[in-house]
Amino acid sequence: MNQYHEEEILGKAYDGRLARRLLTYLYPYRRVVGTSIFLLVIISALRLVGPYLTLVAIDRYVTTGEPRGLPLIALLYLLVLVVQFGLSFVQTYLMNWTGQKIMFDLRMEIFSHVQKLHMKYFDQNPVGRLITRMTTDVDVLNELFTAGVVSIFGDIFSLGGIVLVMLWLDWKLALVCFSVIPILFVATVIFKIKIRGSYRQVRQSVAKINSFLQENITGMSVVQLFVQSRRKYQQFDDRNQEYRQANLQSVLYHGVFFPVVNLIGVTAVALILWYGGNQVLAEMLTLGALVAFIQYSEQFYKPISDLSEKLNILQSAMASSERIFNLLDTQPRILPPARPQRPSQIQGKIEFSHVWFGYDADNPILKDVSLKVEAGEKVAIVGPTGAGKSTLINLLCRFYDIQKGEIRIDGIPVQEWDLNLLRRSIAVVLQEVFLFRGTIGENIGLWGQDGQEKQVEMAARQVHAHSFIQSFPEGYSSPVSERGSRFSVGQRQLLAFARALAHDPRVLILDEATSSVDTETEHLIQNALHQLMENRSSLIIAHRLSTIQDCDRIIVLHKGEIHEEGSHFELLKNRGIYYKLYQLQYKDQLVGMTTGGNPGQLIS
Repeated sequence: MNQYHEEEILGKAYDGRLARRLLTYLYPYRRVVGTSIFLLVIISALRLVGPYLTLVAIDRYVTTGEPRGLPLIALLYLLVLVVQFGLSFVQTYLMNWTGQKIMFDLRMEIFSHVQKLHMKYFDQNPVGRLITRMTTDVDVLNELFTAGVVSIFGDIFSLGGIVLVMLWLDWKLALVCFSVIPILFVATVIFKIKIRGSYRQVRQSVAKINSFLQENITGMSVVQLFVQSRRKYQQFDDRNQEYRQANLQSVLYHGVFFPVVNLIGVTAVALILWYGGNQVLAEMLTLGALVAFIQYSEQFYKPISDLSEKLNILQSAMASSERIFNLLDTQPRILPPARPQRPSQIQGKIEFSHVWFGYDADNPILKDVSLKVEAGEKVAIVGPTGAGKSTLINLLCRFYDIQKGEIRIDGIPVQEWDLNLLRRSIAVVLQEVFLFRGTIGENIGLWGQDGQEKQVEMAARQVHAHSFIQSFPEGYSSPVSERGSRFSVGQRQLLAFARALAHDPRVLILDEATSSVDTETEHLIQNALHQLMENRSSLIIAHRLSTIQDCDRIIVLHKGEIHEEGSHFELLKNRGIYYKLYQLQYKDQLVGMTTGGNPGQLIS
């Protein structure tokens, strides 16, 4: 249940600190908001005119038997309604326009901020939560701006105007009408308490459904492979029923509260008829005033009902804004330097000097690691799972900052580099290739500058991707579906190589880049790799030792420390960790070899 805790908390009904911060988003549109509030004042005043015109019509013309003034009163009444309709339309449009503008601004601010956050934040926060911040929570704030924060002024103006007019007409009858307000207050408090728990349950149920759907749609191949469809259907049915019950509970509370408000309003009308009727019979109140009182009382309880609903909107908005501001207040831990270094020429010399690092500072992954990669040198890094190979890459790209030591490129610590220039100078090809929606050409060039088509095609040709790209009817303009599902694993890897080459990096990193490639495709890209690594500093992380035998050096990591270093054949002769890894991979081929045989012959 704890994983849904953040989604279910609704917070206080009103938080002044959050409200003031939310109002800053209204500030750029203050003129529109001011116009909208001004229109609401006029609309509220016009609502008071109708019952008063009724009073005038009855007392001056109906009861006196003078019908000549009735057409004018009816025309005025109609005119008031038309003007009220027109102003309401303009006010509603202005506030919805403002709400959409604020939603746009807020989503852009959130997206821009998320792009600056450090990798550890994404390690600790699921994707679904971040998407919820940009969609559901922002939508809740839109409802606040369009139907809450400004509309509350209209309800308050209406209530204030109605109270003043009723007290002016007959203060005793007004007090009789207001006598049921304590009952309404108690009903509203009970409704608020009940609906708060109901909304909490609804949000918690939604969080469960979203999490379940994201997990199961992503892992649909596993679900079908292990014939889990029926079981997953039942699990989803349980969550869906929970969500339905939570919504039905909310519907029940609304279904009780609003009829109660109507009942209280009808009770007020009954009291007006009883007391006011006696006043009319005693000639202490006119019939027109009595009718006007009934109309005003009906108008009086509608804003109160609306305010109760807006209280729920405000409460949800406070919770959503708190979650959004918590995200926006999360400071990036990887900050650009005050005076960033931007060398005009990048050689690609890499140096790790006594580096200590752990994703959890108390559990170091790398322990006093020191290594050098000269400009243009090809260095492979191998070791068992969890040795810290990929961590080296994360630190070199400055996705994380180290706890101790120093990492330098061309003699400049990575913390002093211009962050964008640092990452543009490094190309990383991962085992899992991520392709964006768009075209093949855009995924290779990654939406670079115009006129780079020749560069993209040249890169694709060098890694032997051009032939399969041309097999598609639209060639480089062929669309790429989500995550490139229409391509094979090998084709996605070739596109990743082309992407790296098209950006002409000074440092190339291959992180298990060929481990998922079939043998035929691996042969295709081996000579392309030689061209790709030519005159570039290259770090190759690999489990398949057959792919790194031509490297200048091989570094063996074990439990976060460098245990061995040398060429392929030197490490085999040493019969250390590298030799044992080699034996594990080629044990079937080693069977039958004589003790004096040279195991290096297998891959020489």
